[in-house]
Amino acid sequence: MSFTEKSMQKVLNKFQNEDTWLHLGEGLLKILIILLVANVLIRIIKVAIRNVFRIRNLSPLSTNVRREETLARLLDNVVVYVVYFIAIMMILSVMNIDVKALLAGAGIVGLAVGFGAQSLVKDIISGFFIIFEDQFSVGDHIRINQFEGDVEAIGLRTTKIKNWTGEVHILPNGSITEVTNFSLHNSLAIVDVGIAYEEDIEKAERILSELLDTLPDKYEELVKQPDLLGIQNLSPSEVVFRIVAETRPMMHGAVARKIRRDVKLYLDEQGIEIPYPRMVMLSREEQLKESGI
Repeated sequence: MSFTEKSMQKVLNKFQNEDTWLHLGEGLLKILIILLVANVLIRIIKVAIRNVFRIRNLSPLSTNVRREETLARLLDNVVVYVVYFIAIMMILSVMNIDVKALLAGAGIVGLAVGFGAQSLVKDIISGFFIIFEDQFSVGDHIRINQFEGDVEAIGLRTTKIKNWTGEVHILPNGSITEVTNFSLHNSLAIVDVGIAYEEDIEKAERILSELLDTLPDKYEELVKQPDLLGIQNLSPSEVVFRIVAETRPMMHGAVARKIRRDVKLYLDEQGIEIPYPRMVMLSREEQLKESGI
């Protein structure tokens, strides 16, 4: 009998053995149970994650819905990867494959890939903590280094910022070391108003206070009634009053422009002069006459 015939006969004998089929059936049953338990476990954990974020959204503390959704999807993906990785290792163990050797080889390969993709790993880890710690969210107005604008998207690897002129800056999360978020707290509008020295200062203060009393009902961007702090500066040609107004986040610029317009119209209506630069031109002859030549 040839070597090939002996090998075929050995295989046939093995398949005709009851123990072989029992062992194979037992292995398939274990694999099916492992996959079933993995799927059930993933579903349970996903439901638990969704319920946790649903409860957070119902709490009186303010939460960003888009941030919560991003974080929930991130955790869902992490759970799927981890559970299926464990399930695959258990299946390989059932198939009598040396898992330790595979893990050792995978560790060496992973180490080599890690050295070549350090920046990518850094970006992903930084992106996770940006989302998890809620450093900023989509729609916030932030400044990162020399870039400032509204956050359009936050990913695990990059963050997109749209400038007010339309440019979109795409920044790797690993390069974000310092962030200034202008959208977390209320903003402050500062308006300086110049009054001529010839005007009645007390009357001007009273008129400005009357105007400020009417602004909260007029502009919903105001958090409270603006304050007239008093005389801020005595310049060569005018007395400068300072008005401060607390506004909703990032609304200070628009509110300041509206207050300046209202102040100008109201002061004109009350006959209070806002000084402006004047230029006096003298001819050559008038200059000679004034100097007595």
